[in-house]
Amino acid sequence: MFKENFPIHTLTSYSIGGQARYFFEPKTEEELKKAIEEAKKRNLEFLVIGGGTNLLVDDKGFPGLILKPSIDFVNSSGKEISVGAGTSVADVLDFSAEHGLSGLEWAGGLPGTVGGAVRGNAGAFGGEMKDAVKSVRSLDTKNLREIERNLSECDFGYRSSFFKKNPNDEIILSVVFGLNEGSSVDIRNSIDEKISYRKERHPMEYPNAGSIFKNVDVRKIPASDVSQFANVIKSDPFPVVPAAHIISEAGLKGVSSGGAMISPKHPNFIVNVLGAKSSDVKNLIDLIKSETKKKFGIELEEEIIMV
Repeated sequence: MFKENFPIHTLTSYSIGGQARYFFEPKTEEELKKAIEEAKKRNLEFLVIGGGTNLLVDDKGFPGLILKPSIDFVNSSGKEISVGAGTSVADVLDFSAEHGLSGLEWAGGLPGTVGGAVRGNAGAFGGEMKDAVKSVRSLDTKNLREIERNLSECDFGYRSSFFKKNPNDEIILSVVFGLNEGSSVDIRNSIDEKISYRKERHPMEYPNAGSIFKNVDVRKIPASDVSQFANVIKSDPFPVVPAAHIISEAGLKGVSSGGAMISPKHPNFIVNVLGAKSSDVKNLIDLIKSETKKKFGIELEEEIIMV
């Protein structure tokens, strides 16, 4: 049932990571349940991933089972769409544009799957997943029962949710989004604008895991330092200072460690420029946290997940 000694680097956008002892890609909810049952029988630790787009896996690998659910579907009913957790965000946006359903345009160019995006309450351009989520259906890994959570029960926070705060307790199966009627042409144009912006501003020419750090809530910046960031404060969706600006002001653009580099194009990206190891990326993460703390008294918090 499971593949053995699977190369994790093939599952992540970073192209970094050792071997998983076991790997399985369930195509249905029933296959996922059976995989969890089997993992329990073997007393295996398991890790659930989506598109692997915000994940840094150690070069030592993972000693248990990696599950990559590929539950992929999009169905519409009026202004609501039901989406499988393994569906790519890009496919959902294409569907919404084709059917004249507005509310997710901000996610244009967002990599990965819907399950991962909802789990991390992904956001950009002032929007967040929680703005459109009506309910989430998940699998309780303890008793293999399905649970349906409404918006408030998902406990969304800044780049967070119940599912992220309680890893492995529940696996997202599907999501219902509530959208609005709109012009297909306008929706498509808005999505394409976001895609173009990302291509222009982000270092997509190298393997990466997106933003390494969360943007910083203005309220968490020492009062004496806020004024120096006044010109760059933006809504995300509350007032924040971009982590990229803080890292740039700390003079860290272009700094490298082994095969990894802090991108000069967007310094909140650490890119894999030359066969980077996980330790190279971690060295740069530690350096950024240390230098920004020393210079600005700011505690940067990782947005990526490290395994």
